[in-house]
Amino acid sequence: MTQRVPWRSRPASAGVLAAARRITEDLMDGLSGTRVRRAAHALRRLFDVPALGVSDLSGALVWSGRPGADDVVTQVLDEVLHTEEPATRGEVAAVPLHVHDELAGALVLVGTKGAVLRQAADLVVQALERGRLEASADQAAQAELRALRAEMSPHFVYNALTVIASLVRSEPDRARDLMLDFADYTRYSLARHGEYTVVAEEFRAVETYLALQRAVLGDRLKVQVRVAPEVLAVAVPYLVLEPLVENAIRHGIEPRSEAGLVQVHGQAEGNDCVLTVEDDGVGMPPTRAADILAGRATGAGLGLANVDRRLRDVYGAWYGLTVETEVGAGTRVIVRVPRFQPGVLP
Repeated sequence: MTQRVPWRSRPASAGVLAAARRITEDLMDGLSGTRVRRAAHALRRLFDVPALGVSDLSGALVWSGRPGADDVVTQVLDEVLHTEEPATRGEVAAVPLHVHDELAGALVLVGTKGAVLRQAADLVVQALERGRLEASADQAAQAELRALRAEMSPHFVYNALTVIASLVRSEPDRARDLMLDFADYTRYSLARHGEYTVVAEEFRAVETYLALQRAVLGDRLKVQVRVAPEVLAVAVPYLVLEPLVENAIRHGIEPRSEAGLVQVHGQAEGNDCVLTVEDDGVGMPPTRAADILAGRATGAGLGLANVDRRLRDVYGAWYGLTVETEVGAGTRVIVRVPRFQPGVLP
């Protein structure tokens, strides 16, 4: 007779680890997801049991193998879901699955020992907890992006529309062009729903925003925009550049009494695309910039922190924003992203 070895006591072979990873991925959408049946089959093979079933709170079991007596299975499952305690009837055993202290469903095994059931339940719970954490992180990131999209400065909107209105009679053609720029700016900032775009679209949004700001600030704002053709098609997270330009003007140039320059450049460096936003404005202490990126600062800097966090989420900890600044010496913000990144598509 073959003796079963508990899962956690087995050597962590590459095959076992790969199977555990696949099960985790299949359960990322929860016990009502489309890949639960595949996860059940993988669990039964991994723990070498005759039959295994997974149920959400509805009591609808997804089986792998032959469960045997359906009435016994139903009794055991009902008991577990109502009492939230393990239950056994003959060869049928079940345990509740608690995810973050909340009942999520039950795991049922036929013809096996209790230790194997607990180990299988541990793996399922870990997968479900990871899925919820990642879903929460994704929801938080989406909420941050929505907040960034909605962070259009009322001061800027009022000033832009006031300037446009003042030009309607004296320079109607320019007023019309600026109104179209304003429409494009609001459309890009508020109406887009995708996660990624391309560098060309980001630069187009920047040029539109700068045209409006130049109309508002007049000779106080000088701009220089330059982008290399080879990076125009590089896919980047949506709204990764415009918030940096807005930050340069609002917190670098506007506080100055004299004219200021904002430069926006994009170029290729090997396998990377490097985007820079630089101003010769008031600058800030380097510790202040570090606090902003770390999320320790309040008020100004939401855009910088949001862009930095999203870059790191997409490309890893080695990416993100680099901020070079000093009081009275302006600020330079550098974005470095891979020119080709799997899964990052506009």
